[in-house]
Amino acid sequence: MKENRNLLDKLKSWLSIFTNKKTTKGASITLQVTWNLVLLFIILIVLGGSFAGGVGAGYFASLVKDEQIRPYENMKKDIYNYEETSELYFSDNVYLGKLRTDLEREEVKLEDVSQHIIDAVIATEDEYFYEHDGVVPKAIMRAIFQEVTNSSVQSGGSTLTQQLIKNQLLTNEVSFERKAKEILLALRLEKFFDKKEILEAYLNVSTFGRNSSGRNIAGVQSASKGLFGVNAKELNLPQAAFIAGLPQSPFGYTPYTQGGELKSPEGMEPGLTRMKTVLQRMFDDGRIDQKQYNEAVAYDITKDFIPRVESSVEKYPYLTMEIEKRAVEVMSLILAEKDGYDEVDLNEDSELKNEYKILADRNLRQNGYQIHTTINKEIYDAMQAAKDSYQYYGSDKVEMVKDPETGETKEVIEPVQLGAVLIENSTGKILSFVGGRDYETKQLNHATDTLRPNGSTMKPLVVYAPALELGAVAPGTVIPDVPVYLNPAKPGVPYPTNYDKRYSGLVSARHALKMSYNVPAMLTYKTIMNQRPAQYLEKMGFTSVIESDYQNPSLALGGITNGVTVEENVNAFGTFANGGKFIDSYIIEKIVDNSGNILYQHEAKPVEVFSPQTAWLTIDMMRDVVKSGTANSLKSRLKFSSDWAGKTGTGQDLKDTWFVAVNPNVSFGVWTGYDTPKALELRYKGIHHSPRTIYLWAHLMNAAYDVAPSIVDPEKQFQMPGGIVRRSYCAASGLLPTDACSKAGLVESDWYNAKFVPSGSDDSFADGRYVQIGENRYMALASTPEEFTSSGVLLSPKYFEDKYGIPIKDTTKLIPRLDRWGNLLVAESKLSENGKNPGAPSISGKDSLITWSKHPEGDVIGYRVYQKTEGGAKKVSSISAGHSLSFSAANGEYYITAVDIAGKESPPSNIIQLGKPPEKEQEVTTPPVEEKPKDPSGEGENKNPDGSGTAPGDGDENGDHEEGTEPPPPKNE
Repeated sequence: MKENRNLLDKLKSWLSIFTNKKTTKGASITLQVTWNLVLLFIILIVLGGSFAGGVGAGYFASLVKDEQIRPYENMKKDIYNYEETSELYFSDNVYLGKLRTDLEREEVKLEDVSQHIIDAVIATEDEYFYEHDGVVPKAIMRAIFQEVTNSSVQSGGSTLTQQLIKNQLLTNEVSFERKAKEILLALRLEKFFDKKEILEAYLNVSTFGRNSSGRNIAGVQSASKGLFGVNAKELNLPQAAFIAGLPQSPFGYTPYTQGGELKSPEGMEPGLTRMKTVLQRMFDDGRIDQKQYNEAVAYDITKDFIPRVESSVEKYPYLTMEIEKRAVEVMSLILAEKDGYDEVDLNEDSELKNEYKILADRNLRQNGYQIHTTINKEIYDAMQAAKDSYQYYGSDKVEMVKDPETGETKEVIEPVQLGAVLIENSTGKILSFVGGRDYETKQLNHATDTLRPNGSTMKPLVVYAPALELGAVAPGTVIPDVPVYLNPAKPGVPYPTNYDKRYSGLVSARHALKMSYNVPAMLTYKTIMNQRPAQYLEKMGFTSVIESDYQNPSLALGGITNGVTVEENVNAFGTFANGGKFIDSYIIEKIVDNSGNILYQHEAKPVEVFSPQTAWLTIDMMRDVVKSGTANSLKSRLKFSSDWAGKTGTGQDLKDTWFVAVNPNVSFGVWTGYDTPKALELRYKGIHHSPRTIYLWAHLMNAAYDVAPSIVDPEKQFQMPGGIVRRSYCAASGLLPTDACSKAGLVESDWYNAKFVPSGSDDSFADGRYVQIGENRYMALASTPEEFTSSGVLLSPKYFEDKYGIPIKDTTKLIPRLDRWGNLLVAESKLSENGKNPGAPSISGKDSLITWSKHPEGDVIGYRVYQKTEGGAKKVSSISAGHSLSFSAANGEYYITAVDIAGKESPPSNIIQLGKPPEKEQEVTTPPVEEKPKDPSGEGENKNPDGSGTAPGDGDENGDHEEGTEPPPPKNE
């Protein structure tokens, strides 16, 4: 109690200091001064702050003074104007890959993104995303302070909204002006867009390094597929954390090299460390719990990285590049038409066309279209494998090439290249193609871009089909295949010549096409050239025809100035399968935008070229090419049978080989040659050049058949249209058969267009007699013994000279192959006799065979064989000089005589003994043979009693024995 009282007294004593008047007065003054100083300091701070704020605001205003206020629609367009890679598709909606771009991106909706990736991005890049209005002042002040103090440790001051503004509306320039505009636009963007829209745009815009193909990627969908092979919706927590960490240093953290290979463990370490940082921030932000964090940190993310994947360009280089080229052409026309131009305008103005191609290319690469094509994946893949396994292309050749930059000449190895195209006739769809042996060797599509002469595959296109259409020819029209001289520069040199340098005489148009004879083709072409048949090529899609081609007879043989592509050539053959209508080939089926709207849909526009009758007749003629003509080797190589009609072709000096064929469903053609034109090997591994190409055709078609038999081997056949009739014709003229033609066995029949059937017969054809010496035939004289003659048709070459406007210098060439035309004789084929009796021949004998040599005198037409008898000798056979110079006989003594065209007979030859001679030999004196007096009738000597020709059996080509007159036997030697 006492102690408490003492403490109270001390407290009162201490407080008395403040109640003292003197003390109170002093304290009042001090407090007043202090308050005034504080008040002054506050005033100064407010004034300074206001000044600084005003200066800052003025500075900020000066930085953004040129930034126009952007309306909502403009900002929306710019924010969503990120490049999205267009997708490519095979037919039937089968995914192919991405269009080539510098940055691969695939758009995705926010609802299709894993919540893990959303949480990871927000925790890492903008933890206050859902609270701020576009900017975080504290973060901005911190960033400004660090910038002013040049701090070495920089912490991000940009929200997701600001990053989106920087990527889509501004540049990456580092300046206060750009930052001020970024802040202003971020605040404005937050007023127009909700958080979901901003986040979705950000996730599609951000870059994420490289994918497993080595391609640069942007957007979480491309990152998810490119790193882990899953959609963004399917990402697990560690995968999401890894992707969310990439935007800070996309190429430093990416697990893939530029070539698409996985980095080494050391190379992956920065990305793995960054992933753990992202997980830590997610945990600190409360977006994952301790268990999730621990499991994610311990997770081996490296096992989820997918191995290297070939891009569509790598796996399908020819196809991807072709689709890109054609898609640009389609899109350029779409854009041009929106501006009021059409295709003609673009083709006539190269600068305008190029301008729209640039716009189209940019459009396709930015807008994420779906480009659907006609290419059948199964057939395309099968054909690529087949072309790699084919073994008979031919040898590589060395070409010396001058480097345009250094001027040095270097050695380049060139392989035999190929181009092939498969087209559906009724639609024009290109179902498959082969662009070459190896894209790395030559970045050129040999199926669609290479222009080469098409050789004899041109014949049905510009010769026979146009001639059929114009009524100038029919399958049964007879055309001379003889030496002609159609090159004015070399009047004495035959031109054109056939491949084998041989001639077949009179042939039908069907046979000429079947065997690919050059002379009949050019003669036919000359008869219609004034009607400009090259126009049919242009109607069938040939883009390289120029005016000089219209005047060039060599066009008939494939001598087109600029060449043709494989696609054009094959596409033209489809005209015949389509009943005479040309349907242009195409690859781009449709283009669809990312909203599902069809921007382009292909529509076929058939062009009337030939009548159905012409188309079918051409098909029927080309069937023979495959059945028994130059492509007959196809049958042994093709594993299925179909109604094929086709044509082979060989370029000048063997620089190109072709085979094109059609059936009712598809057209398919193959070309082979070197990129630098040079002769192909005549034979390689024992196979001739033309069969090698046919075998390649069959090899590729068999591959297509294995995967799509119903497409390449339809059950139907080509159907004959109305207006086709069958008629007989004389194989020696192509006109209606005469009695003489019938007697000679030269009547044949074929199909005709009812409008152009033969309407008359040739009166210059008549019965006649001829003799044969070797392979040549000559008209018989009145005195020529009938035992050596045959009946036939006399043919006047003048008919063909007048029709084709050519002189036939060697008329015997009209019928060089006797087995084809039977008893046919050129009326001017006369044999001159020398006016004297032939000399005696010399014979020899062995066993039962008598033989002798060809008589040295050219007018000898045959030989008579005599056998000695007791009373003299008898004729046992007459043998034409066109047959074997021998005779098989029974035992006995024999001699022969030679007979000339005038009927004069030689003295007997020496006598030979066949078999064992008789025991007693009687010598016979043979008086000289007397020449019989000339028959006053002028009809020859050897007549039947009724005055008719030789009795049946005389002069038989098989040398049958026939007993005849008996001249006095010769004297024994």
